[in-house]
Amino acid sequence: MQYRRLGSSELQVSEISLGSWLTYGGGVERDRAEACVAKAFEVGINFIDTANVYARGAAESFLGEVLAGRPRDSYVLATKLYWPMNGDSGLSREQVFKQLELSLLRLKTDYLDLYQCHRYDFDTPLEETMAALTDVVRDGRVRYLGFSEWPPDRIEAALALPDVEKFVSSQPQYSILWREPEREVFPLCAANGISQIVWSPLAQGALTGKYKPGEAPPIGSRAASPDMGWAMDRFRDDDVLEAVQGLQPIADGLGITMAQLALAWVLRRHEVASAIVGASRPEQVADNAAASGIELDEATLRAIDDAVAEVAAV
Repeated sequence: MQYRRLGSSELQVSEISLGSWLTYGGGVERDRAEACVAKAFEVGINFIDTANVYARGAAESFLGEVLAGRPRDSYVLATKLYWPMNGDSGLSREQVFKQLELSLLRLKTDYLDLYQCHRYDFDTPLEETMAALTDVVRDGRVRYLGFSEWPPDRIEAALALPDVEKFVSSQPQYSILWREPEREVFPLCAANGISQIVWSPLAQGALTGKYKPGEAPPIGSRAASPDMGWAMDRFRDDDVLEAVQGLQPIADGLGITMAQLALAWVLRRHEVASAIVGASRPEQVADNAAASGIELDEATLRAIDDAVAEVAAV
């Protein structure tokens, strides 16, 4: 496993990080979830990403229990706030303090390495949000701050505020099939010491090749689940899945899996510090982790672009 510095922070994070959306505390059985976390540490993953809203708090509670026996300085722990939780939502000062305290209790820790705004709150003044976030950093409960899917103009506005803690990370959706952040978010963040922690680098599993055009999703897969299938959305169209099949010979020629190809593709960008993967089995964790350090040459990158030219969102 290789590691990268997270923006202007002192954090060194694994190129592959373990996420918990739609999985731990909800969609994956407890013993398998524990095995996935154990495998993550075994293969060198030190970065764990979650959110208060995942499984309505159960993902944080699960991680608090399973991480309790490990030295706190042996992993980088990140969570988020914004989406509705038990009647609360947003990024007001009240919510920053309330949701942080609840997350710390569920995660069984005194501090977070990274606290992220899950989306932008247009109903709360930015000055209020940033002042509250600054306070929780300066009182020691949070080390660094991040955001997910903020519009570029709101990122710039936050950076322009005086006497507030600055963001060190951005968490956008980014993959071979979804490249929109390259246009504005990547360069803006790079110029201001903000790294990318990308979510859905496998396009909700579509880039693994396990979903075939014209066929029902495999039994037990995310797309086959009535509770999780909605998350695949745009990536279930036959034209997208047909294009993805064109990536298989590229991966085969390199002697790697399609998942490793997709992860190596996002990690080719220096702006990306880590790619978040979800896993329901420990062997998936190991396969994804093996993408760290794989370098793709220009011919391979061109072949990938050619294969998905008609379906990639840029």
